[in-house]
Amino acid sequence: MSIQHSNKEVTFADDEFIVSKTDTQGRIVYANRVFMRVSNYPESDLLGQHHKIIRHPDMPRGVFYGLWKTLKSGEEFFGFVKNTTADGGYYWVFANVTPDVDEGKLEGYFSVRRHAPAVAREEIEKIYDEMREIERKHDRGSAPEASWNAMVDKVKQLHHMSYEEFVINLFNKHR
Repeated sequence: MSIQHSNKEVTFADDEFIVSKTDTQGRIVYANRVFMRVSNYPESDLLGQHHKIIRHPDMPRGVFYGLWKTLKSGEEFFGFVKNTTADGGYYWVFANVTPDVDEGKLEGYFSVRRHAPAVAREEIEKIYDEMREIERKHDRGSAPEASWNAMVDKVKQLHHMSYEEFVINLFNKHR
């Protein structure tokens, strides 16, 4: 089933958190009520589905390349993400995804998402536009890594900090 995307933005309060847990393959094993309400999916349609069920087509694939690269290194990931709702709307989040390790064994991933401030979104959308342009110029296989690396390099050159520092500072500056 293909979702017809719209310009209908769904928002949630600054003090609400969207929480989910996935297995090691990214399939949802837990979704809190805020996640269900904002994404407009009932629990039965989320559990067992790959988390990319909410991936919005505006998102550069390079962001997810960076997310998985970071998680596979055992580190937590921070980033701004535009997600899609079951009825074609969208919502922006500032995500923190953390490996769930129990007695040294990776069990899956926890994701806690906060409302993304509008001014921060405007700044990150410019970067994502550039990433999508880079992805259009590369073959499908190399595009995500190319756009991720270009973005990381640009952030380092312009802001003299890592990607992680940049997005955390951007979130904190505008919340």
